[in-house]
Amino acid sequence: MKVITSITGHDLAKVGDVVKGLEESGYFGVSTQENRFEPFLPHAIAATSTTTLQLRTSIAIAFARSPMAAANAAWDLQAASNGRFTLGLGSQVKGHNVRRFSVPWSAPAPRLREYVQALRAIWACWQDGEKLDYQGQHYQFSLMTPNFTPPPLTCPLPAVQIAAVGPAMMKVAGEECDGVLLHGFCTKKYLTDVAVPRLERALANSGRKREDFEISGGGFIATGEDDEAVQKIFDWVRMRVGFYGSTPSYWPVFEAHGLEDLGHKLNDMSKKGQWDEMTAEVSDDVVRLFAAVGRHDEICEAIEERFGDIVDAVSCDGLPKGLVQDIAAIPIMNRA
Repeated sequence: MKVITSITGHDLAKVGDVVKGLEESGYFGVSTQENRFEPFLPHAIAATSTTTLQLRTSIAIAFARSPMAAANAAWDLQAASNGRFTLGLGSQVKGHNVRRFSVPWSAPAPRLREYVQALRAIWACWQDGEKLDYQGQHYQFSLMTPNFTPPPLTCPLPAVQIAAVGPAMMKVAGEECDGVLLHGFCTKKYLTDVAVPRLERALANSGRKREDFEISGGGFIATGEDDEAVQKIFDWVRMRVGFYGSTPSYWPVFEAHGLEDLGHKLNDMSKKGQWDEMTAEVSDDVVRLFAAVGRHDEICEAIEERFGDIVDAVSCDGLPKGLVQDIAAIPIMNRA
């Protein structure tokens, strides 16, 4: 199983040393998020400081930047890393797009579909000399002169993955992308009964099979050296479940377990600003639906039971070297 960790929040001056240590520890890859920090810059340092570590944004907010800008950043990072970069994109919610980035809002799934298609068209122009002529409802690209065309890559084009929660975005992922970044607010039952079948149907629509596609995430991992450390992460997961569970767009996961009433209760409490009280409403049993739980000497078995034969990659920070290697040895789905 691929083990990913995050470097979000690291001082750029320290990124080189950090990623060298992660590569030495056996991590498959490192990801960045677009929250307080820019998601692409750390990978420029990581690309030139490592030789095997896979690099990905998880996620960069798509609509805040033109597909042309994202295409350029991904192209340069792919070249610098000799083929180790994955462009992970997400739509974010309306409030962040409109009020934080000052960009117009529209239905995210059709727009992100066009975004990915536009990336492919731009890259085909740069790599194969195809005429750039992408005409969509949201994006149109028709100008590319030699002065603005980067040299062809000597490695494969960047992979593209998108964050998906609902059925429309999962359909886009399966039909247009190389992988999907599933939210932590996800249970094993929701993965097996809802998410994976949707993705497989979408893959079939594009003439591909499950083994052609990477599924990342789909739950939390609560682990630590001792029980006290595990409990600390466990309680953090409880808080996240309460927070996300208050939002109606996440309720299909609750509904898979007959927990609709919990979602409505959390939503009512959020409107009253009862954030601490919301966390207390999430029982231990509910937390365990969303997470693999155990000390370092137990967590491999828990991860295999929770994620094995379903997803290809999991994310967990701060693991000791030997444990990273043990998790990496967990078999993923049968790629016949």
